[in-house]
Amino acid sequence: MIFDTHAHYDDKAFDSDRKELFHNMKEDGVEFIVNVGSDLEANRKTLALAEEFPFIYAALGVHPSETGELTEADIQWLKKEAENPKVVAIGEIGLDYYWPEPDKTVQKKWFERQLALAGETGLPIIVHSRDAAKDTLEMLKAWQMQKTGGVIHCFSYTKEMAREYLNMDYYFGIGGVLTFKNAKKLVEAVEYIPMNRILLETDCPYLAPEPYRGKRNQSSYILYVAQKLAEIKNLSREEVLASAMRNAKDFYRISET
Repeated sequence: MIFDTHAHYDDKAFDSDRKELFHNMKEDGVEFIVNVGSDLEANRKTLALAEEFPFIYAALGVHPSETGELTEADIQWLKKEAENPKVVAIGEIGLDYYWPEPDKTVQKKWFERQLALAGETGLPIIVHSRDAAKDTLEMLKAWQMQKTGGVIHCFSYTKEMAREYLNMDYYFGIGGVLTFKNAKKLVEAVEYIPMNRILLETDCPYLAPEPYRGKRNQSSYILYVAQKLAEIKNLSREEVLASAMRNAKDFYRISET
């Protein structure tokens, strides 16, 4: 009963055994995956995966670190491809100030444009925000008038920041980092965030949970995140997985059983 709401199976880390992994997903309890675009090539691969595998859905967007060469023609291509019924979100989009390039002005320009794209398509957004808490929040507050729904992917900010996003009805993507020994700030935020606003994600191949930290992540490892979340929320792991499944289907508007 796993819904991995944020994966990157297009990544070269899966080139050697991607199809074998997919064929074992059902056996491992994985029912749905949203594969998330990060650049134009990744978006093309994501669309192909969603076309080939019924349980995979696509999110289309350009990661802030990849916006340096982005053009309006690229945005129009994303808009056209977003008409595909298996495309369920615009993402991942946002701001990443960890690296000096692209310039913050460039990142903000294309974040704003992709927010507008979400408004044009009516699709929810998957937001990447790294070392950019203030600017991300300000831009999303300014976008409220045409908000279609959103999730803060790999949420890593404080409980106070979580309150700001809850006030705007955002969801929170929670993954392997929750299991790390140094995740005190995230644990405090997750204690505060209600269960009906939590989506489980891997960000695979990255951010594998304990006991696989540092190794290649995969969707079945969400079980470890769910177990940690169950301990924090005083629920069973099955209750956490069932709630996260409902949340994900609601957020991505997937009616399949």
